[in-house]
Amino acid sequence: MPSTLGLEAYSSDKEKSMAELLKVKNLKTQFHTESGVVKAVDGISYHIDEREIIGLVGESGCGKSVSQLSVMQLISTPGKIVGGEVIFEGQDLLKYKTHGPEMRSVRGAKIAMIFQEPMTSLNPVLTINQQLTEMLELHLGMSKKAARERAIELLGMVGIPDAESRIDDYPHQFSGGMRQRVMIAIALSCNPKMPLKYSFSTAARNRASKSIGKHIIASIALMMTILITPPKYPAIIPSGIPMMPATVTDIKPTISAVLAP
Repeated sequence: MPSTLGLEAYSSDKEKSMAELLKVKNLKTQFHTESGVVKAVDGISYHIDEREIIGLVGESGCGKSVSQLSVMQLISTPGKIVGGEVIFEGQDLLKYKTHGPEMRSVRGAKIAMIFQEPMTSLNPVLTINQQLTEMLELHLGMSKKAARERAIELLGMVGIPDAESRIDDYPHQFSGGMRQRVMIAIALSCNPKMPLKYSFSTAARNRASKSIGKHIIASIALMMTILITPPKYPAIIPSGIPMMPATVTDIKPTISAVLAP
């Protein structure tokens, strides 16, 4: 029977009064391999209200990343979304064609993901300016000049020193931690209502990880956010959904134990 991991058990009365922006119902994603069918996500359900920040907490391989890639319809072969609904702003995203105009208008502009590996997610043959301004020109209709100015501002926001002189550099000219910050800038460039963020520890030093996380939370205070994180980084997550084999009875005490303020 599918687990319903709603947030009612730990949402305040104030949070309950906010508008619901995302509702995932009985989402199932499978990978068909030569060895059989792998049920990566098997009937997860939850909802998120506007201005709410939650965390998907669990060990490697439990389905955190696949569940959020499914929300954006970014599952590649041999994977397939086989069931469920992803209701965002009243529309079921799974009814859109994966590469259709409706889904393309959602990705980046309304739902954005800060990917786990900036070393492979950034295009090595394009400058940071080209990769940042593409989103601004495509989704917001900015001119090249306005997009460049906004890109410089975004780099400054995520802590890139001397952003104006670094904007035309290539990814290999940045450290791993700086590339992670560039990925954050790209994801937040169009002010999406729902940013998805992987573990803060990837490509960033432990000392910087917490400050980056707090900066993200401060920058997206008016957005709905999902943070995808391992259990060892619960401190900056106000509330969360544990991703592990468990019944609803098992999950409720886990939330207070793992994600206590």
